[in-house]
Amino acid sequence: MNALFVDSPAQDQERRSLLYQGQLFVYSPTPSSLALCQFAQQLSEEAFAPYHPTKAQFEMTPEKYAGVLETLKPKFIHHPTSKKLIQGVLGELGCELAKTYFDVPRLRTATSDNYLTSGLAYAFHPHRDTWYSAPQCQINWWLPVYDIVPENCLALHPKYWDQPIKNSSRDYNYYRWNKESRASAAQQIKSDTRKQPRAEEPIELEPQLRVICKVGGIILFPAAQLHSTVPNTSGYTRFSIDFRTVHFDDVKTRSGAPNIDSECTGTTLRDYLRGSDFARLPDDLVAPYDTEAPPEDAVLVYQAK
Repeated sequence: MNALFVDSPAQDQERRSLLYQGQLFVYSPTPSSLALCQFAQQLSEEAFAPYHPTKAQFEMTPEKYAGVLETLKPKFIHHPTSKKLIQGVLGELGCELAKTYFDVPRLRTATSDNYLTSGLAYAFHPHRDTWYSAPQCQINWWLPVYDIVPENCLALHPKYWDQPIKNSSRDYNYYRWNKESRASAAQQIKSDTRKQPRAEEPIELEPQLRVICKVGGIILFPAAQLHSTVPNTSGYTRFSIDFRTVHFDDVKTRSGAPNIDSECTGTTLRDYLRGSDFARLPDDLVAPYDTEAPPEDAVLVYQAK
């Protein structure tokens, strides 16, 4: 049975254990999470001026809109302020920074009425992050940048927590994705031709859980949890932030949610930065997660140009 914990006093170790069992956590905004969303608002409003980011899609062609995102998103992702605020979020929610590693925060956009659903505004089909070479101990953190409503939020599909889904993750290699597909996101305007893991059988979208929290509120769920982008019919673009964490001890002991249907290769673990000083995980800790030796020309860590 899945449970939803709201503003739980659970310590990080207990929280991680519960997340690995399929439980979900929601937190009210913290000073740093609210500041992170306000920083994203600032950058977005500067980028889309004179239009408000949530309404700019009605004033711009999809090509021009994607061009704005092509500059805006990397600017937010790699800005030192973003990383500093992530440190604050982790500390405020009881994570041990010396053992908690995070990947850079993504700024996501979900436009309304099928305006732009590919490339830099990709509308995610039902998936587990573990199909995309995420480790079973990965925890997802999701925050709305502007107010959200049920018509434009994130959907979780807890029915499939312990129910395997036939999927194409066997064809996904993270290092190949880094080399061949990541840099082309801005060119995916009309449709997204990049090969991504998908369910190969019908998915029952109901029952589903849509959590509506305040700006800067935080939804935590395990990487193995099936989730998707709600088809946006709200009349304005949803902006959100997500980042992921792993704990050093869980990586070392191979702890995490059970793997019931993921067959991808490669691992995202080399992307993670230590919360205390932004150092990466030791390679001898990451190497065992490679089920096959990476090819010589593999791109283990993507570097944006």
